[in-house]
Amino acid sequence: MSFWRKVVLLFSILLLLPSLTSVLSAAPYEGYNYSWRGTPEPAPVPYVFEARLTGEQLGVGGFRSPEDMVITSDNRIYVLDSGNNRIVQVGADFHVERVIDSFTAHGVLDHFATPQGLFVAQNGHLYVADTGNKRIVELTAAGEFVRVIGQPEADILPANFVYQPIKLTVDSAGRPYVIAKGVFDGIMQFDAGGTFTGFMGVNKVQFSLADLFWKRMMTKEQRSKMVLFVPIEFNHVAIDEDGFIFATSAEQSEEPVKRLNPSGIDVLKRSGYWPPMGDKIYSFTGTRSDPSSIHYVTPDKNGIYSILDQTRGRIFTYDRDGNLMYTFARFGEQQGTFKSPSAVAMLGDRMAVLDKGMNHISLFKPTLYGQAVRSAVIHTDEGDSDLAVEAWHQALELNNNLELAYIGIGKAELRRGNYIEAMQYFKQGMHQEYYSRAFAHYRKEFMWDNFGTILASLAAIVILLIAVRKMVRKRAGEPQAVGMAWYTMFHPFKGFWELKYENKGRVWFSLVLVFLLAFLYVLKHQYNGFLLNPIPPVYVLGQAKFVLIPFFLWCVANWSLTTLMDGEGKFKEIVVAGAYALCPLILVQVPLIILSNTLTIPELPFYNLLEAVAWLWFLGLLFVGMLTIHQYTVGKTIVTSFLTLIVIGIILFLALLFFSLLQQTLSLGTTIFKEIIFRIGE
Repeated sequence: MSFWRKVVLLFSILLLLPSLTSVLSAAPYEGYNYSWRGTPEPAPVPYVFEARLTGEQLGVGGFRSPEDMVITSDNRIYVLDSGNNRIVQVGADFHVERVIDSFTAHGVLDHFATPQGLFVAQNGHLYVADTGNKRIVELTAAGEFVRVIGQPEADILPANFVYQPIKLTVDSAGRPYVIAKGVFDGIMQFDAGGTFTGFMGVNKVQFSLADLFWKRMMTKEQRSKMVLFVPIEFNHVAIDEDGFIFATSAEQSEEPVKRLNPSGIDVLKRSGYWPPMGDKIYSFTGTRSDPSSIHYVTPDKNGIYSILDQTRGRIFTYDRDGNLMYTFARFGEQQGTFKSPSAVAMLGDRMAVLDKGMNHISLFKPTLYGQAVRSAVIHTDEGDSDLAVEAWHQALELNNNLELAYIGIGKAELRRGNYIEAMQYFKQGMHQEYYSRAFAHYRKEFMWDNFGTILASLAAIVILLIAVRKMVRKRAGEPQAVGMAWYTMFHPFKGFWELKYENKGRVWFSLVLVFLLAFLYVLKHQYNGFLLNPIPPVYVLGQAKFVLIPFFLWCVANWSLTTLMDGEGKFKEIVVAGAYALCPLILVQVPLIILSNTLTIPELPFYNLLEAVAWLWFLGLLFVGMLTIHQYTVGKTIVTSFLTLIVIGIILFLALLFFSLLQQTLSLGTTIFKEIIFRIGE
């Protein structure tokens, strides 16, 4: 390579270096999503840093601890610059249109005092939570004074109540909803005239059983000094396009995000794998060891909303059903990271984050992946199946782990009436609820088209069962093994008596029953329907141990115990009685497998009922069997059965101890052998 070509190449690299650095540092965080198992799965980053907006750039002087931000439908940005006690209005072209740092009320110049909340109504009116002045101030779009909503008065408020509004929103009828500092009764609701009308959406009181126990044990004086059990207070409130109120709670809560209807009832859908709560998995050590602390919520269109986690500086976006679409951002010093984020708002399909720690606004633009997921969710919500499927497939090309995409495609196929395809996609997305809906439609269609065939099949099965029953009846006065098992199920006292004293039980047949149940148990765990068995076990044959080990442990423990308690039953008789008692469980396994593949979620109680009946029948037969072969009273049978369970626990403990000692012995022997070989080698 010539000297000049080397110079040109070096010069080109130097020119490209800034852009390369920008690309590499565009996303100083990792994208991920939570799978149905609850584990974080890697995902492409949905948003990347685009620009930073500061007060100096806008020509109004630096922001100072800005607390809130609103972006209107015409892309105007309103920044509540709390430290400077002002509102900065920025136009869609990112030029300052107005700065409101004072207003004239009743002929007197007035100012804000550390305001913390801002809302902009559809008519352009500004509502400010003027925290330091303990009031709500309403201004026109031009910043002219309209009214003040001051200290509320009501009998339900304590006499020493101090009104400090921190966040607010206003509905289409002009009714403010206010969150005030130190208010645990819910969101304060005012009418359009500014009169306080009550609270809505109070959080539930949360306490542990240990707290309740100690409170019961304490004296009255000790209880008076104890921390009171009070509801968690809200820290942010917003209103969506449908007029529902979003509210968040910062403290550890089972439901940190709520969507309240006009009656104050939480109607937020939590149909995703995990409820909207931020991070599900987090470290228990380090500086960021706590669960997510949700401090802000911003509704988007079509039911989409994003929440801000101030524990790790992350933003989580959910769809209308509560499915996590994506997450991004974190704390840090690089562009695109935060120091102390205080507000989030949507600027079209971009996202703006107000950082009061760094005193600027960070603008993020969607990546191809983020745009595909957002578009797919919007098209799915609007019922546009073709565009939704196209967008979901685009998202899947970028992230094969996106289970939400399979659910979205399944919804589209469900709308089209392609029930089998919808069921397949819902299986891939591991969503049992939607699978149940698609299966209900498919089953109805199948039953309608094949009613005659189904009816004929049922009749054939009934005839076959009758024939089998006749085949296993007594032959020449002597019952067969199968017939004896059937007889014992319905005549347990006489059946177990004949098994013991007339020697009608067969050990070989008893072992066949035990291994048959183990085999059916394996089939059940492999072929049960998706609603009960979404992921069949990998080691199928290993499921047999859940039948074989408990059965033989029971036989050994019961024989060992009853030998010392004057029991008349021999080990062989215990095995036979226990095996014959298993017959109800054996008979019910195939019907359970069939039912699991034909029922929807609302019908699963029938499955559970049938299984419970079989277990109760088995336990009853086992009890009668032990009572009969040992010739115990009812009370002694109950006692020995309970002690048998204790003996099983002792056997398991001794077995674990034995294998632990054996492992340590083998480890010691291996170490000695290696040491001897090493010495010989020297």
